[in-house]
Amino acid sequence: MDITIILGIIAGLAALIGGFLWEGGHISGLLQGAAALIVFGGTFAAVMISFPLARLRTIPAALKLAFGRSDRSSDELIDSIVEMSVIARKDGVLALERISSEHSDPFLNEGMQMVVDGSDPETVRQILELEITAAEQKHEGYAKIFESAGGYAPTMGIIGTVMGLIHVLGSLQSPTDLGSSIAVAFTATLYGVVSANIIFLPIASKIKARSEEEIANMELILEGVVSVQNGEHPLLIRKKLTSFASGGSANIPSSRGIAHETAE
Repeated sequence: MDITIILGIIAGLAALIGGFLWEGGHISGLLQGAAALIVFGGTFAAVMISFPLARLRTIPAALKLAFGRSDRSSDELIDSIVEMSVIARKDGVLALERISSEHSDPFLNEGMQMVVDGSDPETVRQILELEITAAEQKHEGYAKIFESAGGYAPTMGIIGTVMGLIHVLGSLQSPTDLGSSIAVAFTATLYGVVSANIIFLPIASKIKARSEEEIANMELILEGVVSVQNGEHPLLIRKKLTSFASGGSANIPSSRGIAHETAE
């Protein structure tokens, strides 16, 4: 698990609560069950209305992407691809079948398996690019769910506050109770704004950051697989992929970009 996201949420809540207590507030003033029910229940309902069931079922996978840690680095991928290129030049591409199937990255396995099967290089590139595009779209869908929740939560907070004020003003018996009652009503707004900016929107941003890492690794694998299939020298492959991983991917031709420009 990526501990930074947990620490970030804890630090954010601690800063807000600590500042409130520093000013003389009482923790009990922040604990309002009705406000929590309105904000979180209303936000959950709005998200359910906004997305089909199939999309909502992806929430666990989205949380896994946000909170999980990447088990593969670009350096490790480069080492694996270069090792495979050495084997392919020495023993032929058929020798890659066993070593690629044992690798932990399924995308690399699939690419090398197509090479072993003798698929056309252009076909290999097209299939892998389609999978990269599908992964991008999947991750974008993950982020949109939490972005949606981050948009609804503050509104639900305002609704909760208005409902609280209606109740307060409708049942007000003593003007001296007005201040504390209004303070309780505004707790809903606090819940909505805090949950949006400390939980929902940061998780959406984390998903996007994770997605960028995943897509960058997949594109690196794509270039590596094609290079191995073309029989390029292992040293050249390492240099190319190292440049790719360090930000030089813009210099490497990609039919994904060409296809996009053609479509426009």
